[in-house]
Amino acid sequence: MGIFDGKHVHGMHVVHDGPREAPPLVLIHGSGASGSSWGPVVPALASRYHVIRIDLPGHGQSAPAPSYDVPGQAASLAAALDELGLRPVTVAGHSSGGYIATALAEQRPDLVGSLALISSGPSPDALLPQPLFLRVLIAPPLGPLLWRVRSDAMLRRGVTAVCNRPVDVPDDLVAEVRGIGYRTFRTVLRQNGAYIAERSLPARLTALDVPVLVIFGAADPRWDPSSAHQYDTVPNSRVEQLPDVGHFPMLEAPEATGELLLHFAATAR
Repeated sequence: MGIFDGKHVHGMHVVHDGPREAPPLVLIHGSGASGSSWGPVVPALASRYHVIRIDLPGHGQSAPAPSYDVPGQAASLAAALDELGLRPVTVAGHSSGGYIATALAEQRPDLVGSLALISSGPSPDALLPQPLFLRVLIAPPLGPLLWRVRSDAMLRRGVTAVCNRPVDVPDDLVAEVRGIGYRTFRTVLRQNGAYIAERSLPARLTALDVPVLVIFGAADPRWDPSSAHQYDTVPNSRVEQLPDVGHFPMLEAPEATGELLLHFAATAR
């Protein structure tokens, strides 16, 4: 695969895969996850690209941050990419990682050459009623209590609750999810909602001159799958829906997801 190393840059844990001389592809995880959530698609991507996985503040092996607003996280990401000397990059974001990727392109168009959004809800009205297990785990009064006693089985169930296909949840993802604090997670969810409530993702992307790939699971239980077509209005965009796939295409359909990302990264440059 080339290289694999990890270090902290501006407080964020960064892992590299693939040859450093290859075009850079940055992967941003969603809320309550870590860079390990991309594990099943990394080998295919790293065969052609310098893959950079970043743990956002308060997630995985990254330190907590004073604030978790989306623009602030994007600014921290930009600082890390500047220190690594990477530009322009293709950025792929899963779920709310797509919001960080979009905010990065808004702030620093010199850094972002193309954007791929995977299971990123376009607007608040597209949010579906969440699975009961997640509602109990996240919301008071039981949420804070259950959060402190989460077992590995509970953590795996938290991931599979939003999947439509059986998946093997990576062990390193389970270990890294355990370190996310309850208050951090709740704050991140609130800030993500504020970002798309202020202005929808399709509206933000329309204002950007950047190629966009949108990948949505046709059976996503978190966001209304039909809402993927809200992105049809975005110039220079392409929307792909994966049959029978839920909220985690990287885990549920890694081969198809990897092929879409590889083709997009190659043609969008």
